[in-house]
Amino acid sequence: MPPLPNASLTALLIIDMQKFFLPMTSSSLPNILTLISTFKSRSLPLIFTQHGHSSSELTAPFTNQLVRKWGPSGSIAIGSSDWELIPSIAKESAGHPIVGKNTYDAFINTDLANVLAEKEVKRVVVCGVMTDCCCDTTARSAFNRGFETWLVDDACGTASNEQHKAGLKGFGYAFGEVLKTEEVLKRLK
Repeated sequence: MPPLPNASLTALLIIDMQKFFLPMTSSSLPNILTLISTFKSRSLPLIFTQHGHSSSELTAPFTNQLVRKWGPSGSIAIGSSDWELIPSIAKESAGHPIVGKNTYDAFINTDLANVLAEKEVKRVVVCGVMTDCCCDTTARSAFNRGFETWLVDDACGTASNEQHKAGLKGFGYAFGEVLKTEEVLKRLK
């Protein structure tokens, strides 16, 4: 499918760049900040997500599937230090939507679809963490909702290079394009 001709229909989704995931962002963070800067300079929409669980979700019996999988100690409590956005990302998020979520897919139980519709977005560029969990799942969900979707290889991070490559491979095969930051910048000109 040929890409959309109008870059103004494009939004950047910055997924879960929180203190909990900081160790996974060493190589991706500079590219994410480059993308944010470019989108801001072109007045293109930026939408941030922030993953977290309420105290009731972190208390047995566990009603949230992710809390059941990872346990309360492996889950992010809303309001905790781990829940906070990484400082450089928090600074950039001022004045932009931050979508709270409690599962991998940023469209489930959130207003993300409405935010994108209000901004008349037709293409989403996905970056952040974790490549093979929240980034991939949200990008697939965007594709399934009719958005042209790009997943940015060098602006995503996860627990291992093997997981990173697996997430990108599956997404690129059946859903959307996997691009490097430099290619995204070229296509938006």
